[in-house]
Amino acid sequence: MIPLRQSPIHVSDAVLDDLRLRLRLTRWSDDAGNADGYYGVRRDLLEELVEYWRTDFDWRAAEARINAYDHYRVEIDGVPVHFMHKPGVGPNPTPLILTHGWPWTFWHWSKVVDALADPAAHGGDPAEAFDVIVPSFPGFGFSTPVEKRPDLNFWKVADLWHTLMTEVLGHPRYAAAGCDVGALVTGQLGHKYAAELLGIHIGSGQRLDLFNGDRAWDITGGRPLPDGVPQPVRDRIIELEHRFAVHLATQMLAPSTLAHGLSDSPAGMLAWILERWITWSDCGGDIESVFSKDELLTHATIYWATNSIGSSIRIYANHNRYPWTPDHDRHPPIEVPTGITFVAHENPPGVSTDQRVEAYLASDRADWYNLVNLTAHDHGGHFIPWEIPELWVQDLRRTFRDRR
Repeated sequence: MIPLRQSPIHVSDAVLDDLRLRLRLTRWSDDAGNADGYYGVRRDLLEELVEYWRTDFDWRAAEARINAYDHYRVEIDGVPVHFMHKPGVGPNPTPLILTHGWPWTFWHWSKVVDALADPAAHGGDPAEAFDVIVPSFPGFGFSTPVEKRPDLNFWKVADLWHTLMTEVLGHPRYAAAGCDVGALVTGQLGHKYAAELLGIHIGSGQRLDLFNGDRAWDITGGRPLPDGVPQPVRDRIIELEHRFAVHLATQMLAPSTLAHGLSDSPAGMLAWILERWITWSDCGGDIESVFSKDELLTHATIYWATNSIGSSIRIYANHNRYPWTPDHDRHPPIEVPTGITFVAHENPPGVSTDQRVEAYLASDRADWYNLVNLTAHDHGGHFIPWEIPELWVQDLRRTFRDRR
C-alpha cells in the first residue's frame, strides 16, 4: 500500500472567468425548423442552459458537495488517476471500485456511494458495507492530462485499476462494478484478474470484443433491416440507431476533428453531451426530470475545466484501433460471478421488460459471463446509478451477498 495525501477538487477562478466569457460570446447557429428536435439539440433549450451556466450556476457550491468526500491523485504507468473515496462503515467492508462511462463523470456515482459504504444508515445490513473507490476514467475529468498514453482504451484501463486496487490501495481481493464503457472495464477485470475479483456487477452485458472489427462504429454491422419486421419492432430499431449511431461513428472515426471544436466552445461541448443525456436517460424528453440544471452543469463544468472532452471521446477510437484480445481461453471468458441490471429504456426491439432476462440468456453475450444475478427494471435509462440509485444498490448487494 502506497501512502496517499488527500487532494481536494479545486477549479481556479481564472478558468471559471474564461468559461463565463466564452459563454457570453457564443455565436449561435441558425436552428430554423428544429422545434421538434429532429435535427438534434434545439437552440432554445441549449441557449437557456448556457445562460444559466453563465449567470446562475454556482460551481463553488458544487465543488463543496464534491469535496465532502475524500479525493486523491496518483500516477500509474504514466497515467494521472483521480479517485474519490468513501470509507466503509461496517465490521468488514469489502473494497469496491466503480467505473463510469461516457459522457459520465465520477460524480454520476454520487447517489449510491453513501448507501454502499454505510448500509446501516440507509436501512441495510452493516455486514454488506463496501469501501468505495470511485476513479475518474483516464482522460475524463480530473484524471488528466493523458498525453503520455494516447492509446488508452477499456482493457488497458482495467490494468490501471488492478494496480490501483492491489498495489496502491493494498487490497488483495476486491469487487468491481461499472456501466457503459465502465462495464467493459469491469468485465475485463473479471476476465484477466478473476483470481483477485470477488465478483462484478454491471449495467449491461456486452461482449468484450464489442469494438473489434472493420465496422465497429456501425451498430448494424452494415446490414440492412430485414424484410417483414413488424412495424413496432422496426420503429424501435430505428430509434435505437438514432440514439447511438451518431456518437459511435463520429467518435470512432474522427475524434480529434470533433475535439478541436468542442474544446474551444463550451456551448458546443455542452450541446454534444447534452444530446446523450437527453436521449439516453429515461426522461421522456424532459431532461430536468432526471438531471436538474445544476446537476447537468456540474458534470459539464468538470469536462470543461479539465479540457477533457477530446481525450474522453478519443477512447472510442482506441477501443477499435487497439482491439481486445483474450488473456485465456477458458469458458466463460469472464469467470467471476456476475450480476447485471437491465433497464426498460434500453430494451431491445420486440423485447419487453418481462422478457428481458430470458432474451439476454438466449443471446450470444450471455455465454461470456458467469451469471448469478440478473434483474430487469421497468424504468430507468443508461445512467442507471443516477436514475434508479436505490434499485441499483439493491441489485449490487444481491450480487455480492455471500461472496465476500
